Amino acid sequence: MSHMNWRAAVALAAALVLSACAVNKHPAPVAGRTAPAPPTFSSCVQQTGDPQEPPFIRQCYEPFSRASAVAIAMREWRAWGSVVYDADPRNELPPDPNTKAERQDGYWQRVGEYWWLGLNQNDPATAWTGKHDETGADFAPEGDSQYAWSAAFISYVMRMAGAGPSFPYARSHVDYIDIAAQETAGTAQGYSIEAQPPATYPPALGDLICFGRGRAERLRYTDLPTGHFPGHCGIVVSGQPGQISIIGGNVEDAVALTHVPLTAQGTLATPDGVSIDPRYPWLVVIRVLYAR
Repeated sequence: MSHMNWRAAVALAAALVLSACAVNKHPAPVAGRTAPAPPTFSSCVQQTGDPQEPPFIRQCYEPFSRASAVAIAMREWRAWGSVVYDADPRNELPPDPNTKAERQDGYWQRVGEYWWLGLNQNDPATAWTGKHDETGADFAPEGDSQYAWSAAFISYVMRMAGAGPSFPYARSHVDYIDIAAQETAGTAQGYSIEAQPPATYPPALGDLICFGRGRAERLRYTDLPTGHFPGHCGIVVSGQPGQISIIGGNVEDAVALTHVPLTAQGTLATPDGVSIDPRYPWLVVIRVLYAR
């Protein structure tokens, strides 16, 4: 899951956070972008009583909130040491398996909470942690790609922010990418997400931006929905002219913040759909229809 020594990343983060990331303490609106209009469905839907969820989720204490989603992502980022990762992962060396953050005391349990709270109760992955499978056995650090938790992290943030049944919680990003595309096309309904093209839609706070990995780097927005492919999504937590900041899980085996360049129009890609970020081929923006 990782391509950089985590301990080095933490040391680097201490210097970077004070300068490059100071804006994230009080997230500002993304430059040139107004918040999407509230959705038409109920802003607060009481849950069915899943024992995995705390009472404030089951009993719907607050509506699904953009501010809460950003604050929860920021809280988790700080809990992992405020790691900033702006390198090109293709140029990074393989990590030392013994120093992976997700396997350290205090952190493997945190990953376990993302799995347990982020996914639906009937998914066996709810029993995973940062280093254990569903039986409690340690899995090899070299095989941790089978337990990649970046989508579980996003699902955790959405559930804790009050999304309820309006978000498709999943262990794979492609599940909610495809559902968002189907919502936009009118072939699915009931979820509070929709897909938007990275060439024309400027991402707003609380939106998700996603790209395909490996063979999926060639995918374009018009290919969606497309079925299973490896990918990654991060949540937008702040913005300024020419740049947004996103937080993602399982980035260098931690929760990390990444700066992403924007066009002058505030988009991730040029009009022909080509991402302007040389590191990541941004595929889609998932617009999240928060209640407030």
